[in-house]
Amino acid sequence: MTEAPVAWHISTYSANGSGACVEAGPFTDGSTAFAVRDSQHRSLGHLTFTHDEWAAFLAGATT
Repeated sequence: MTEAPVAWHISTYSANGSGACVEAGPFTDGSTAFAVRDSQHRSLGHLTFTHDEWAAFLAGATT
């Protein structure tokens, strides 16, 4: 089974050029899921969140 590609974005809070970045993005298959991974260890995979889980995370992170 092949997983759908993700439109990865590097966090704007990651240190410029340090390589210590968190990447997140939506799946490009039309689903509403989001993925998060460590840019230094991409080969280890990613965590997947539903739209509601991701929205709750963002709401909590911005308060």
